[in-house]
Amino acid sequence: MVTLQPMSQTDYDSLIEATIKRYAEEKVLAGTWAKEEALENAEDQFDRLLSEGIHTEHHELWKFLNGDEAIGWVWLCYDPNHPQKEGFIYNFILFEAYRGKGFGKQAIAALEEQAKLLGVQKLSLHVFAHNQIARSLYEKTGFAETSIYMSKPI
Repeated sequence: MVTLQPMSQTDYDSLIEATIKRYAEEKVLAGTWAKEEALENAEDQFDRLLSEGIHTEHHELWKFLNGDEAIGWVWLCYDPNHPQKEGFIYNFILFEAYRGKGFGKQAIAALEEQAKLLGVQKLSLHVFAHNQIARSLYEKTGFAETSIYMSKPI
């Protein structure tokens, strides 16, 4: 059974650099940013959003655990004054070795329970269109598309 544990500073330090790099790569793959600017743009966004790291107000960073073993992590942002009591999932990572084994659904369920304790009544997220595996997981766990951006190189 997957559970959540608050991320430690050590966890954050070991994960954040790779996460920023992965986000930059995803933005390039999606055609949003040029390769030359991607890493700097990603670093700027993370610095702005997580200005105080794991201590940034209204941002929760948790490890997913299967027993005592870390299998991924999640970053949830919520505003207790949001009229819809919405929480936004900025990052949801299941480590490669644990994908396709049912842990993703368990992790979403654990996140939902923890979010409810914070007063969150609606979860939202962004997923890159090319990430079919993630899209499938989110659809299977009840997420529905609310907006679609489209582009076309010319």
